[in-house]
Amino acid sequence: MDPTRKTAAKLSDVAIHVKLKISTLWAAVMFCYIYGDIFNLFKPGKLEAMLAGRTPIGPTSQGVLLGFAIFMSIPSVMVFLTPALKPAVSRWSNIALGSVYTVIVLITMSGAWLFYIYLGVVEVMLTGLIVWHAWTWPRREAT
Repeated sequence: MDPTRKTAAKLSDVAIHVKLKISTLWAAVMFCYIYGDIFNLFKPGKLEAMLAGRTPIGPTSQGVLLGFAIFMSIPSVMVFLTPALKPAVSRWSNIALGSVYTVIVLITMSGAWLFYIYLGVVEVMLTGLIVWHAWTWPRREAT
């Protein structure tokens, strides 16, 4: 081999387990949700509505805020539960919840500002990937 000839070294790579892929997808979804909510505060009248006790689904109440908290905690908890649960439970939880959150995002995008639509499209792609990775979860060879 000619020592003056430079060869490109191949980069090392490892297989990433499907649980880790799905878990990181949930984390990415949460970042999009958070940024969407933060950017939404810049819309004219949004802060005033919040201060007046109005939410997108009605007056602010403990029940409404608890509902929002539950809704937003599920993807957060899935970051942990995806790798922690047994494969079959994790798989079906991710298929079900990924599908539900995809539909919810699609419903809430109607009439939204462009930044929200953009983040919604990203969220739909991410939750779609969650469902796809869970659906195509690799099988172990029978021994």
